[in-house]
Amino acid sequence: MGRSQSLPRGGDPRFGPDADDSGCPILHVDMDAFFASVEVRRRPELRGRPVVVGGVGPRGVVSSASYEARRYGVRSAMPTMRARALCPHAAYLPPDFAEYSAASRALMQIFRDVTPLVEPLSLDEAFLDVSGARRLFGPPVTVARRIRERVAREQGLTCSVGVAPSKFVAKLGSTRAKPDGLLVVPAARVLDFLHPLPVSALWGVGERSAETLRRLGLATIGDLAEAPSGMLRAALGEAAATHLHELAWGRDARRVSPEQVEKSIGAEVTFDADVADPVEIRRALLALAEKVGARLRRAGQVGRTVSLKVRLADFRTVSRSRTLDVPTDVAREMFDTVWALYTVLDPGERIRLVGVRVEGLAAAEETPRQLTLGAPERGWREAEAAADAAAARFGRSVIGPASLLGRKDPRRNENPPRP
Repeated sequence: MGRSQSLPRGGDPRFGPDADDSGCPILHVDMDAFFASVEVRRRPELRGRPVVVGGVGPRGVVSSASYEARRYGVRSAMPTMRARALCPHAAYLPPDFAEYSAASRALMQIFRDVTPLVEPLSLDEAFLDVSGARRLFGPPVTVARRIRERVAREQGLTCSVGVAPSKFVAKLGSTRAKPDGLLVVPAARVLDFLHPLPVSALWGVGERSAETLRRLGLATIGDLAEAPSGMLRAALGEAAATHLHELAWGRDARRVSPEQVEKSIGAEVTFDADVADPVEIRRALLALAEKVGARLRRAGQVGRTVSLKVRLADFRTVSRSRTLDVPTDVAREMFDTVWALYTVLDPGERIRLVGVRVEGLAAAEETPRQLTLGAPERGWREAEAAADAAAARFGRSVIGPASLLGRKDPRRNENPPRP
């Protein structure tokens, strides 16, 4: 979806929380400034203050900003240095993804208590189909209120909910309801809701395509809906023109799909200063492999293809991958693979960013493990599983490869994952 954060907040009674919700079985629940709100929840002294979560180094990027920080112009994906210039008195915090993941699991359980048809989009948002919940919990808007009340009472967080006939319109509704709001788009008024909105609100319209449409005189979704199909095809191509035309008329037949299979798991870091020392790069790749391995095991998945990403100082990016004979969730195996890939690549230049990713995922419990003749009874996987158990109790920082313990590199800054 294009940048729709600029949509005006609801105030039109035609689309308020008391509007007609018949024919509106789809909910989009979106947490408000999720990472920042979780940090405020565990640090009550920050309540009411601007809070920014993200990379704290000179090349860091904002992952989440509280609404107090947003009043100063701070936004997600903004360089942290820019955020500091706009709002120097904010609290700047590094992300704690374990804490956000735990909060997300609790939220998704609240949603699943209402309906099994929950499609998570990221840690902090999900689609719900509440068609079957009416008998137990009432009409869609009553379900939405119930969810908002439970999230506030049990998790100490706020969320915004869009209620609509389709996923696309429900997501626009939650955006317009922010923060901490509820908006219903009645089935009979979908076009009244959509057509005044800017074309950038359409799913799939980014900055470039929005500019292309504006040059054609198409500023609103209504303009695009009425535009000649030939003009749209010439400007955007057949597939994009058809997709946007359907959305502009409120047509979105996609169903809520609760089975969302993650295609890959990865992590990357941007060095605060470009690095050429192979020892530093080796340590960075080992740390990333550890993160990816822990995330795979936590998700109960293994992967077959291990990928290396390297961004050079001049912003050129190169990637290499290798498919293993047997899927793995073992960090040591991933590290050995990416280090071999890096050695062969031998970029010979200063490095700005490195990343490790595992693809071709499958459920670990359904994937047989290949036994190696002469291998010890207890190997790397058992050691890493024991480290997971210790980290769950004492924190990830107290256990890990000896080359990483007690040597936090101040020049590296993990990039927050983007949904």
